[in-house]
Amino acid sequence: MRTLRLVTSLAVAGLLAGAVATIATPASAATAAFSVTNSWGSGYQGQVTVTNDTSVPINGWRVEFDLPAGSRISQSWNAQQTTAGSHYTFSNVSWNGALAAGASTSFGFLVDGSGTPVNCTVNGNSVSCSGGTPPTTPPPTTPPPTTPPPTTPPPTTPPPTTGTPVERYGQLRVCGTTMCDRSGARVQLRGVSSMWLNWETAPYAENLSALRWMRDNWNLQVIRAAMGVEPSGAYLSDPGRARAQVETIINNAVSAGVYVIVDWHAHEAQNNQSQAAAFFGDLARRYGHLPNVIWETWNEPLQFSWTGVIKPYHQAVVSAIRAADPDNIVVLGTPTWSQDVDAAAASPLSGTNLMYTLHFYSCTHGASLRAKGDAAIRAGLALFVTEWGASNADGGLDGRACLPEAQSWIDWMRANGISWTAWKLDVGTDTTNLLSPGAPVTGGWNNYLHGHAPFVVANMR
Repeated sequence: MRTLRLVTSLAVAGLLAGAVATIATPASAATAAFSVTNSWGSGYQGQVTVTNDTSVPINGWRVEFDLPAGSRISQSWNAQQTTAGSHYTFSNVSWNGALAAGASTSFGFLVDGSGTPVNCTVNGNSVSCSGGTPPTTPPPTTPPPTTPPPTTPPPTTPPPTTGTPVERYGQLRVCGTTMCDRSGARVQLRGVSSMWLNWETAPYAENLSALRWMRDNWNLQVIRAAMGVEPSGAYLSDPGRARAQVETIINNAVSAGVYVIVDWHAHEAQNNQSQAAAFFGDLARRYGHLPNVIWETWNEPLQFSWTGVIKPYHQAVVSAIRAADPDNIVVLGTPTWSQDVDAAAASPLSGTNLMYTLHFYSCTHGASLRAKGDAAIRAGLALFVTEWGASNADGGLDGRACLPEAQSWIDWMRANGISWTAWKLDVGTDTTNLLSPGAPVTGGWNNYLHGHAPFVVANMR
């Protein structure tokens, strides 16, 4: 077993001024240094840095330790965590297991309680768990941080780099039938959609800490702001509230370095074309310079004529966007709840950086709908699955999940470079509600996944 060095940071900011205690150990063992990066009296935030001290690369690492009675880890990031009573095991995820000679990687966690790790090992080798005990300080006036420093796993294409998704990919564009980054490499964005913002049970999609947590723990690259338009309490009846929700999500996406889809979540948008054009035109003037923003002008048209109803609507709204934003991607809804992409392919809009929406729910939609997608791709359309679920088309009112068929869709989207956002970031009994009751608004949802969420999260990673 090649030797690693475990450096655990559990330092209180401002108190230890960055100092850590290093304990010398025999050359065949590892060294450990502990501090607290943040403390709030009832708990603290810690970080573990794993370093390859050998002269050859290693592939894979495992850190284990115990916490004293009365202390427990409530959240972790950048590692796979398993727990057996008071014993915690952290192993690498796919993107941080390979360490060159002298290279390091880190993961973090939050502890409820004041106990620090004991009985520490790295890859089975004992290491010292010495370090300072978190001092007692008055609880903060705001909740403890739930967001680690950004350490986002790299994409499979282009070659691995560091930084947030927007730092890695930059300005997106349509290239042929897929999406490319600023260098021309193919990109497949993966993320989640909000609930109808007017009906969400809590502001999960509007919370910056939650967005950063999804970025760092789920590898989320894009979030969709599904702004309800027609129902009571949605945009047409309460535009100020709806606009504020969307702008919060946009600003959070900029802060977190992820992409954001601004979705006009309507079924009969042709009845409010002027309001849609004004809405998108205004946001394009104020946010169109940002590489983060993707516009979705009509979520799911009903069974209307593409050429007679839907296409003219899109032309008007896209014109309003392009008056201020010449280059960000615009995603266009298609007939029959965004299924008939083949109809759009027969008469596409003129313009650049346009994509077309395909929605599926795997208990209802299968190979025949993928065949429509294949036909649209052969005709030259670029598709974006802005909404999907491993459920019936009603979102899973019966609680059933159809994962084999959902996997067929995942494989098809991957093969064709089709980006996606899964429905939906909210609490409830439907299969497609990603969270279970009690899920905090700020993230930390490892123990709150519901319905098809484990499948969605696994395929984001």
